[in-house]
Amino acid sequence: MKIIVRETPPRSAWALEQSGLHPLLARLYAARGVRSSDELDAALARLLPPAGLLGVQAAARLLADAIATQQRICIVADYDCDGATACAVAVRGLHLLGAQQVSYQVPDRVVDGYGLTPPIAERVHAQGADLLVTVDNGIASVAGVQAAKALGLAVLITDHHLPGTELPPADATVNPNQPGCTFESKSLAGVGVMFYVLLQLRAELRARGVFDAASQPRLEPLLPLVALGTVADVVRLDANNRRLVAQGLKRVRAGAMPAGMRALFEVAARPWEQASTFDFGFALGPRINAAGRLADMTLGIECLLTDDATRAQALARQLDAINRERRDIEGGMREHAFALAENLFPAADQPPPAVSVFDPDFHEGVVGIVASRIKDKLHRPTFVFAASGAPGKAHELKGSGRSIAGFHLRDALDLVAKRHPGVLLKFGGHAMAAGCTIAQEHFEVFEQALAQVASEWLDTATLTRQLETDGPLAPEYLHADLVDLLAGEVWGQGFAPPTFSDQVQVLSQRLVGEAKNHLQLKLQYQGQPVDAIWFGHTEPLPEHALLAFRLDVNAWRGQRRVQFLVEGWQA
Repeated sequence: MKIIVRETPPRSAWALEQSGLHPLLARLYAARGVRSSDELDAALARLLPPAGLLGVQAAARLLADAIATQQRICIVADYDCDGATACAVAVRGLHLLGAQQVSYQVPDRVVDGYGLTPPIAERVHAQGADLLVTVDNGIASVAGVQAAKALGLAVLITDHHLPGTELPPADATVNPNQPGCTFESKSLAGVGVMFYVLLQLRAELRARGVFDAASQPRLEPLLPLVALGTVADVVRLDANNRRLVAQGLKRVRAGAMPAGMRALFEVAARPWEQASTFDFGFALGPRINAAGRLADMTLGIECLLTDDATRAQALARQLDAINRERRDIEGGMREHAFALAENLFPAADQPPPAVSVFDPDFHEGVVGIVASRIKDKLHRPTFVFAASGAPGKAHELKGSGRSIAGFHLRDALDLVAKRHPGVLLKFGGHAMAAGCTIAQEHFEVFEQALAQVASEWLDTATLTRQLETDGPLAPEYLHADLVDLLAGEVWGQGFAPPTFSDQVQVLSQRLVGEAKNHLQLKLQYQGQPVDAIWFGHTEPLPEHALLAFRLDVNAWRGQRRVQFLVEGWQA
């Protein structure tokens, strides 16, 4: 591992500090490209206007007509947290704006696969819907949209994924990444796109005289769901997404959130009064995602839709139990997958440029998480495969991949498909995450082909893990209030949480935890004693090391003391 320090433009840091920002925050924001305090203004009025989204006016007219004629609207969601929150935002928002009959369908991960398929279109038609609205999917569902149109359904696509070469023949399509869309933020999550459609729909209903500025429904109560889905989907937190997340967090901290979100905070033992992006990404998000991985995402959506606190608690407890099961399955798979991956290279050698692993006992629902863990450990593009559980597809393997900087995973799959026609039965995704389906007999061909592409595209520098940090932390900042200040800000993908690095002296170290798989350290840092812990790490550190760390507060017997969460080290 190589620890590097972000560059901080001194003029930007000075300007931010002069505007009244805390000196440390000024330095951190400047290092992340913020040039003025205007970029940090999280007011709703600073959101990019919805009219800039291609297709949003057509979408608003379609929905307004459906509301006016009391059509039955069916939302087709995805089975992850972004899809679940987008579905909840759509159902809640459409009801607020006057829609009487709104239902939803969620594809089964195993049986249906991803996106709007012809069988799902048939199910939507069979339940009597007039208008089908996709959330967080649909931009690649050409056959599904064609089937829906053939059945007489009107179709609105709201999505944020990259389109293929052919766009589906929907009545309206809203996607900031579709050709010809000049919307400034290409990083909206699926839930963000749906929220924007609702904003434009409200404007359309105002123009039709249904509401005026005083009587129109408020859509701000949907922002906690928008924030949760945006963070959980790990989209880039550009200025517009940061505003959406900040607005959602503000409401959560005030207790203004759906009953299901409050219940999820409680089962996760996280105080919503101090809610952070960490809670969305690592406490609430995984519990909702677990339903889509191991059970039925209907549980997650119902938890976000209910206004009954008792029912919300029951659903949140179910999701928590499913997430515990997911962790157990993932833990066993991860250890086995690590062993399989390490068998690919002798102990003294480096891993191959790309790693692919398969075992008949792997669970299809958690291959993506395991791929992410292996990628993090080995710093290699990684695919993990499981046998398909779909009826009649037992000979097929479903794989989920995660990548490293500098290796565009979907483009790599495209090249594999061109070099080895017929090996990839289906594939899709983007730069850092992708999925594919192959015949089991072609696993070794795929494994070698992906490694070959990686060997051509990646050099030694790219294959060396780099950890970007914010450099040394002045000792006067080692207090709990400062950690609270940092935790209250919006951090995430593309706007990395503060990570510091400096020389430390290791005074003592020992393994802790039930499985003795965490390294607990006592350090000397700039003349001060500091406790530290490195989760999931068991190798001892030398007496002197360059340490990369995040800040945390350890509360014990009424005392709140700063501790370091170790991210990595360099001799």
